Amino acid sequence: MELPKFTAFGSRNYRLYFYGQSVSLIGTWMQRTAVSWVVYTLTHSSFMLGLSLFCLQFPSFLLSTVGGVISDRYNRFKVLLITQVASLVQSLLLAALVLMGHYKVWEILSISVVLGTINAFDVPARQSMVYEMVDNKEHLPNALALNSTMVNLARLVGPAISGIVLQKFQAGACFLLNAVSFLAVIISLLRMKLPAYLPAVREKNPIEELREGWQYMARTPAISRPILMLATMSLFVIPFSTLLPIYAKVIFHGNAATFGWINSFIGLGAIGGSLYLTSQNAATEMARKKILRMTTFIFGVGLLLFAYTPWFPLAMVFAVISGFGMMAQTTMTNTMLQTTVTPAMRGRVISYFAMAYFGMMPVGSLLIGAVSQYAGTPNTVFGSGVIALIVLGIFWRFLTTPDEKKSPFISSNTTTSQWKQTARL
Repeated sequence: MELPKFTAFGSRNYRLYFYGQSVSLIGTWMQRTAVSWVVYTLTHSSFMLGLSLFCLQFPSFLLSTVGGVISDRYNRFKVLLITQVASLVQSLLLAALVLMGHYKVWEILSISVVLGTINAFDVPARQSMVYEMVDNKEHLPNALALNSTMVNLARLVGPAISGIVLQKFQAGACFLLNAVSFLAVIISLLRMKLPAYLPAVREKNPIEELREGWQYMARTPAISRPILMLATMSLFVIPFSTLLPIYAKVIFHGNAATFGWINSFIGLGAIGGSLYLTSQNAATEMARKKILRMTTFIFGVGLLLFAYTPWFPLAMVFAVISGFGMMAQTTMTNTMLQTTVTPAMRGRVISYFAMAYFGMMPVGSLLIGAVSQYAGTPNTVFGSGVIALIVLGIFWRFLTTPDEKKSPFISSNTTTSQWKQTARL
């Protein structure tokens, strides 16, 4: 495999974003870990742990399309700045609540809903802004792969730091540190040198633009099929991680540390998948499709091998393989969308990506949890691997043939009427 490339760092704005977001994401994972700890300490209920995740992610499913419209209608820089400030305030409120010592679980869950609502507007604006931060658009796939590396490194580092802080200073300190971490993003945004925002002439109201976004996706197979593929994977395959505590305790006869090791090895594989993408030339449509079908295959096979392996060291090898395929196929789906979408529709398409990924996982977690009660945990994980391969088969023709109608990297000056004319060609 080639060495990782960091061509996207040639863009000053992207470098600022990467450094600021790296700090913020570590804080975010510290807060997520601390919230789970607080909820479990208060309730001693695995159901409430699942509910806390549901409260965080489901608002994104409900509101991300609205967030996409906002991202396309208004200055994305200002939208992103507002969501970061709102996230900072949310963390401060959570810290104050916990530090005062008089809090109930419904208050913690309510603040999680608030954060999930903020994220519904943050994700479309933030992901869309990456395109604008990269000077050379051929470096966009590299930037998205680096984003994935950043997320997974934070996923490893954040919980580890959170564990130390929880032991020494309690949960309130984690929430305070997360609030401080948002300053890194805010400062990096304020230091960027972006082109002057030119508001487009809006002939339609937000409801019409929302409908227009759905029509654009339906008429563009290069957009709709990767999103549908990701939604299916997020519903039936990616939530396999819900069952990892059972593997740790029942199958491997371990404890919380065992659970941590499993997550770490999956995270290690995810980082490997992200670095692999940075080393690949994904500048062409067929190159991206080749990578997507290969990584989906690796993900499915990894789960098949992991499902029935009772020997912990070997199972961790398969966990790395599964993490590699899972993250690489998700990141490549994002890359395919970002390099295909008309800029005028970028925010809305990213919101559909967020719906497919973040929205389906909570529902999938509930579904996989229910199925495992009857089918057993190894059988359920094995079934998820089989479904991954079935999904690959269903979309095989799309992944092996060029798109007939496709207009990648259309100028940001393209109007809604222009993309409609393009769709008719």
